[in-house]
Amino acid sequence: MQFNKKNLPNQQLIDTYKSLLLPRMIEEKMLVLLRQGKISKWFSGIGQEAIAVGATLALQQDEWIMPLHRNLGVFTTRKMPLSKLFMQWQGNKEGYSKGRERSFHFGSAAHFVCGMISHLGPQLAIADGVSLAYKLKGEQKVSLAFTGDGGTSEGDFHEALNVAAVWDLPVIFLIENNGYGLSTPTNEQYRCTNLVDKAKGYGMEGIQIDGNNILEVYDTIKGVRDYCIKNQKPYLIECMTFRMRGHEEASGVKYVPPHLFEEWEKRDPVKNYEQYLIQQNIVSQVQIDEIKKETKAYIESELALAYQAKPMVVDTNEEEKDLYAPKSIVSGEWSVKNQEDATHQSPLTSSQMRFIDGIQDALRLSMQKHHNLIIMGQDIAEYGGAFKITEGFVQEFGKERIRNTPICESAIVGAALGLSLEGYKAIMEMQFADFATVGFNQIINNLAKIHYRWGQNADVVIRMPTGGGVGAGPFHSQSNEAWFTKTPGLKVVYPSTAADAKGLLIAAINDPNPVLYFEHKALYRSISGQVPNNYYEIEIGKANIVQEGDDVTIITYGAGVHWALDYTKNNPQTSIYILDLRTLLPLDYDAIEEAVAATGKVLLLHEDTLIGGLGGEIAAWIAEYCFSYLDAPVMRCASLDTPIPFNVELEKNFMAYSRLGECVSKLMKY
Repeated sequence: MQFNKKNLPNQQLIDTYKSLLLPRMIEEKMLVLLRQGKISKWFSGIGQEAIAVGATLALQQDEWIMPLHRNLGVFTTRKMPLSKLFMQWQGNKEGYSKGRERSFHFGSAAHFVCGMISHLGPQLAIADGVSLAYKLKGEQKVSLAFTGDGGTSEGDFHEALNVAAVWDLPVIFLIENNGYGLSTPTNEQYRCTNLVDKAKGYGMEGIQIDGNNILEVYDTIKGVRDYCIKNQKPYLIECMTFRMRGHEEASGVKYVPPHLFEEWEKRDPVKNYEQYLIQQNIVSQVQIDEIKKETKAYIESELALAYQAKPMVVDTNEEEKDLYAPKSIVSGEWSVKNQEDATHQSPLTSSQMRFIDGIQDALRLSMQKHHNLIIMGQDIAEYGGAFKITEGFVQEFGKERIRNTPICESAIVGAALGLSLEGYKAIMEMQFADFATVGFNQIINNLAKIHYRWGQNADVVIRMPTGGGVGAGPFHSQSNEAWFTKTPGLKVVYPSTAADAKGLLIAAINDPNPVLYFEHKALYRSISGQVPNNYYEIEIGKANIVQEGDDVTIITYGAGVHWALDYTKNNPQTSIYILDLRTLLPLDYDAIEEAVAATGKVLLLHEDTLIGGLGGEIAAWIAEYCFSYLDAPVMRCASLDTPIPFNVELEKNFMAYSRLGECVSKLMKY
């Protein structure tokens, strides 16, 4: 192994050794603790320390890093208190995730380290979002994301690199090629000669280096950082290395040929660098021994502090409270509790608007109010989006803020989260709600859980054009809102009127938490009403009493509200109480109870299919908490348990509306 110190002063070379030694000695201690049963799991980075340490040393302290399992050196080099790290690994409440996460599945905004999730690939797209924020601010910074050789097979790798290249983002993608994805060797992972060769396919530069040479890693990444900033381009680095332990300790290493350990032991990053410093008379063996002694004492003292942590005290209220980031009131905001407040304004302060106009007005006013708000989506710039909602926006706000994206839903959701790390607000237009399936992991496992896991908010709104009735078939018409209502940490809203469409979208944008905003395509141009011209919110989590009645209660949302109103108009002999949920997560249980008590007969109506639809959850809650009010079984009226068909007649038969009259009549007979 050839080291080249170039112009680095001796003290920096020694400090680099200390930074390299620390994670190695921590890991050696952790393996002892693991055998003693004092920690439950450990992903070892022994043999790979030079990559994490060298990369972190090469960046500025306030540049975001997206590490993975084997990057302890990132955390230690960023000077994160070791006692707190020990508490984290022990599952203590005083760790970085209050005992909610294990090993390296946590981050710290104060140290510009973004916590990983088990799915590996999503980290890369977050780096895109962070670098986009740097670019928009005009800051001379880069972000850096780690991935393993196995992670390069994931779609997220392709999406993130492609977006970074297309958007000219200053981001460094760093591959730790240690020869194995758990037990699967690289010859079963990919067929290209070198992973760095993939860079050419994305139109970016790349380099392969010795990942065990700390000075080569440091010098390369420092130079690449300068390149990325100067040229505003991404860069791919493949670091060749080897892990000397199993994927995690329980997996063992029987699948690795013994000769590989012998070969890579000779290339140990810590021992080789140590010998280099001694040979160059930069340090003596006595000094090395003293550094190791001091490091061991530091580790033991920090571990002793960790052992002083108080035992876990479970607080259910705190667990639920930490699900969402708290919302601060936006200056000049006008909040309304119900539709009447929003629509009964003087003619001078409101206008007749279609549903789609309410959405567009909310977006425009929010873009004017929040200069850190970015809208992203397929075809949303010059084309104006599939439904022309952002038509004209690029002329008004510019292409930096109204951003066309490649067709890569997962990467754009991840980029939206990355923007949030740097204080931006992001709206992503999912061209059709159906397409959320290919961004599902980012939504469910990254956006939804991040605040609960390590206190980082995700200021992201995903617009979800949804629903049938437009003859668009099974991939552009399904109602998939229930997929997300069972995911703690998300907020799910679903307006039914133009006034609510505007007020709820403004509220969603002002909310620091991830909000899925469902907008029914069939309502875009078919529904209109009086909408205040000013900037206002409809409070998320508050249902709306559309009309009161005595005979039957219909609890619904979206297009179901108009189905219920239409039925009422055609059947005036039946007095119907209609509750529009408006927010599906969190639900307004007080309003639901009030609606049940009003008539004692409840019909849950939604366009979604019956099995797994939100109506089933609400029916169960009513049966448990409102049983004394009931005069009849809680009933559901939903669409058929089939995919939604294309043919118009088949689609009508599929829709819940075709069975609404039958359901009301059945309920009335009790």
